[in-house]
Amino acid sequence: MEQCACVERELDKVLHKFLTYGQHCEQSLEELLHYVGQLRAELASAALQGTPLSATLSLVMSQCCRKIKDTVQKLASDHKDIHSSVSRVGKAIDRNFDSEICGVVSDAVWDSREKQQQILQMAIVEHLYQQGMLSVAEELCQESTLNVDLDFKQPFLELNRILEALHEQDLGPALEWAVSHRQRLLELNSSLEFKLHRLHFIRLLAGGPEKQLEALSYARHFQPFARLHQREIQVMMGSLVYLRLGLEKSPYCHLLDNSHWAEICETFTRDACSLLGLSVESPLSVSFASGCVALPVLMNIKAVIEQRQCTGVWSHKDELPIEIELGMKCWYHSVFACPILRQQTSDSNPPIKLLCGHVISRDALNKLINGGKLKCPYCPMEQNPADGKRIIF
Repeated sequence: MEQCACVERELDKVLHKFLTYGQHCEQSLEELLHYVGQLRAELASAALQGTPLSATLSLVMSQCCRKIKDTVQKLASDHKDIHSSVSRVGKAIDRNFDSEICGVVSDAVWDSREKQQQILQMAIVEHLYQQGMLSVAEELCQESTLNVDLDFKQPFLELNRILEALHEQDLGPALEWAVSHRQRLLELNSSLEFKLHRLHFIRLLAGGPEKQLEALSYARHFQPFARLHQREIQVMMGSLVYLRLGLEKSPYCHLLDNSHWAEICETFTRDACSLLGLSVESPLSVSFASGCVALPVLMNIKAVIEQRQCTGVWSHKDELPIEIELGMKCWYHSVFACPILRQQTSDSNPPIKLLCGHVISRDALNKLINGGKLKCPYCPMEQNPADGKRIIF
């Protein structure tokens, strides 16, 4: 953060100089134009009268030319000074940041350059689709000659179509989608369909007493959700008592809060992405945020490795030389590290549960076998290695 603050201070100086220079330049040119305008008027008046150019007027013209020259030179000098300030910003960036971050890890860690480029392009396209920038994604696919299947695009197109309707407070497409996927949403314990019906009921309430009968009729949609959302349904039914007096002045005024529309957009995005097997946040956004946290640590590791001349320490593609804490926001699934070998388990080295209940990795189990028997490293229980069972977190 200190490096960012240093660059920011230099940038503030440049911005202040730009602002000051602009104000000074505008004021100087206005004064000069006013002065030249007055001189022009005097010359025009002398020409109309047919009188020869007086010595005084000739002196004024000479002073005017000198003033124009001095003003232009002063503005040019100030402009050169701004150039030097801008160059100091670049020097501050070079001084405080490592310009070559690609060397944080060796080239052997990555796949081929073509494979890297294809993965990056695909991540950018997926991000653009997920953010609703469909035309930009299509243009990128054409320019990069990236072939994206329609099956890949379709979920994003459908999600964006429904979200656009929700932003315009049109519940129709979302309700139609929720009803058609009702069973799968119930398996996810989703309350999306109920919230959509509730929001439609609230819109009818906002229509006043004229919509009372329609609201009562629509309340029948709440029947399948009566057991799980009894309290919320009771609140909505109770609001009908204040319909003639105006809900905005009643204890139920919170039902008319516009925050319900933002909530329904978030709920739909989360549940729809879960149902379609998509992440709520684009992988590119997650990778970028994680990289911003991890990069300073990796650069420090790189410096230490180079200083101690132990470049062979980090050569594996699927692991880092040390653990980097990214915060709770980046916790997506459970991870088990073997307490014996201090290595994260994988498909080739899965966690194994022993008869005594302790869990170690398969590699650790194989190393601990002695004479066809295995003694648990945490308790004195001796057992057959074949009795160990693989577990999945």
